[in-house]
Amino acid sequence: MPETETYADLHADATTVLSRWTATSPAAAANRDRTLALLAAGPVAMSRAHRPGHVTASALVLDPAGDRVLLCLHGKFRKWVQLGGHCEPGDRTLAAAALREATEESGIAGLVVDPTPIDVDIHPVSCQGGSLHYDVRFAVLAPAGATERVSAESEALGWFPPDRLPEPLADGTVQLVAPALATLARRTAD
Repeated sequence: MPETETYADLHADATTVLSRWTATSPAAAANRDRTLALLAAGPVAMSRAHRPGHVTASALVLDPAGDRVLLCLHGKFRKWVQLGGHCEPGDRTLAAAALREATEESGIAGLVVDPTPIDVDIHPVSCQGGSLHYDVRFAVLAPAGATERVSAESEALGWFPPDRLPEPLADGTVQLVAPALATLARRTAD
């Protein structure tokens, strides 16, 4: 199956979600617009093989009270970062991709993703000899008593108070805290 067909549903979801999304900051709005321009290339923009850049999905995992966030010490670049990564051909939505990545990387069953993005960030990566990740980020809620398990992609996992994140912290991770906590507050009020 050609890659454009493999990622067709995910591409359609990404285009719809980002077109309708009210950005959480001016930087996120600019990155959303740049990501929509990338998506004009078609479904191939969802694949890591697309050298000009590709859409990825990540998740800031919160405990039920919002007292802690789960971060991983990334094995490749040795910084603390939210969970996430490349979209896969079986992913139907960006939110599902973020949830899959969070589940795989944390080992926690029963995670719940909020389908509204909390941020979009664009950053350089080493994929394909040098590319860009157009990372769409979501808030993910862990069940009470969740116990994490380190995956092959991380050196460590840790729960941290939102106002005391570890160092070294990846660029862009701290900007996820406020919109993720706002998402939790909105879900709790509903």
